[in-house]
Amino acid sequence: MDLLTEDELRFWHAWKHASETVRARVAEDISAATGLSDADFGILTRLVDLGEGSQGGGSLRQNELAASLGWHRSRLSHQLTRMEQRDLIRRDPADGGVVVTITDRGTADVAAARPVHAAAVREHLLDFVPPRQAGEIAALLGVIADR
Repeated sequence: MDLLTEDELRFWHAWKHASETVRARVAEDISAATGLSDADFGILTRLVDLGEGSQGGGSLRQNELAASLGWHRSRLSHQLTRMEQRDLIRRDPADGGVVVTITDRGTADVAAARPVHAAAVREHLLDFVPPRQAGEIAALLGVIADR
């Protein structure tokens, strides 16, 4: 089969449109409430959730942060420069690399954004998925993502 069937193409377009729309709406809600961009929120939550430091998070090597986001190093570097200028993170040289650390302001901003994120995910995605199917859909998406 060289081309997608009409049904396959319809599914593909629905998938793209739904994922792009949900992601954009969640990002808009976070930005409107906190001023954090989608990229800011992604980086700050990675630092808190995956980072090392007191209270279970806060710092990651820049190359580890890039890998966890699936971003090219130059894209991350530009984003971190903007975030550093807004006092959300700081970068320090360490063992031939760079360690990225969330600041007190970054910690406060991400803490304020998390409930907004949760409400937005519920409003724009989960409210449309019957609870009994959410686990099945998540499992299927996991299989797709892990390939």
